[in-house]
Amino acid sequence: MKNYTITVNGTAYDVSVEETGAGAAPAAAPAVKKAAPAPAAKPAPKAASGSAGGVEVKAGAAGKVFKLDTKVGDSVKKGDPVVTIEAMKMEIPVVAPQDGTVASIDCAVGDACESGQVLATLN
Repeated sequence: MKNYTITVNGTAYDVSVEETGAGAAPAAAPAVKKAAPAPAAKPAPKAASGSAGGVEVKAGAAGKVFKLDTKVGDSVKKGDPVVTIEAMKMEIPVVAPQDGTVASIDCAVGDACESGQVLATLN
């Protein structure tokens, strides 16, 4: 018997599986019992509200943060990439909507993001 823990939609299950040899009679259905729920993922750290700028830089599509093209304090022009996200194996730049200075980066490389989520702010 081998024991595994399988997580499906955030619910963990302990599963015991019996191995059978070739030609052996099939084993009974594996025993499945519900395990303790898996811990929830931590949300991305947010910048302090006092340091955030007034202009939001939002993701245009759902994906994963691939690269931070700027850092806090960098000057950007309208159309400059601020963050790059990856969606469906494509790299998509999230650009500055206007000229300004990066006030906060509200994501980290590897974070999942939704369409319309604020990834950075500008002053």
